Amino acid sequence: MADREQFFERDLRGARFVESDLSDVVMRGVEIAGMDIDAPWLDEGPGLRVNGVDVRPFVEEQLDHRFPGRSERRAKSPAGLRVAWTTADRAWDAAIERVAALPAGSVDVRIDDEWSFAETLRHLVHATDIWLGKAVLGFEETDFHPLGLGYGSRVSEAASYDDVLAARADRAAMVSDFLATVTDEVLEEERRNPHNPAEAETVRSCLHVILQESWEHLRFALRDLDAIESRIV
Repeated sequence: MADREQFFERDLRGARFVESDLSDVVMRGVEIAGMDIDAPWLDEGPGLRVNGVDVRPFVEEQLDHRFPGRSERRAKSPAGLRVAWTTADRAWDAAIERVAALPAGSVDVRIDDEWSFAETLRHLVHATDIWLGKAVLGFEETDFHPLGLGYGSRVSEAASYDDVLAARADRAAMVSDFLATVTDEVLEEERRNPHNPAEAETVRSCLHVILQESWEHLRFALRDLDAIESRIV
């Protein structure tokens, strides 16, 4: 394996790492006051140690406290998944009501050049098409909603927000309709990972991805709404 880059007595104050792989990074004798880390998949890895303490359980506990219902995102039974999805969907309904009370154009504001509120909703449409439509129901990409926004994608022009809300409602209903009749047997069925067909998934694990996407992007969206509101005089 090639030698890893080393930083020795370097001043990295104010540096910004976006969509970068920092797994297995080792820091010793570092000053991290004011550091802000956002790691959506923290709970899926080997953990994050600060001064020898794995802080992952504390982070997860705090997020579950801030977002009631998030802890159920890996429910296993049909009934549990229905409750988990209903809770996540209602949390998004509340966020949509919140942004509706902000000044016109707020849904298209990007904070730190990340997705706007409207773009985030469009990504959730795409995530549903990928993980339920393609992975579980056998959609072709031609069946995807045209307003869906894939990971890492950017759009130069904002779509009608009413159209975005309609697309989001349609895909949310698609999840609800599927969960309404799903059985334990179907949840155990094997599917192909839509990004890596060589990797096996279950219907249940595909639904878990949709729930994870919903909660993580809600966290991002609410964080940015806080920033938008703070600018309103």
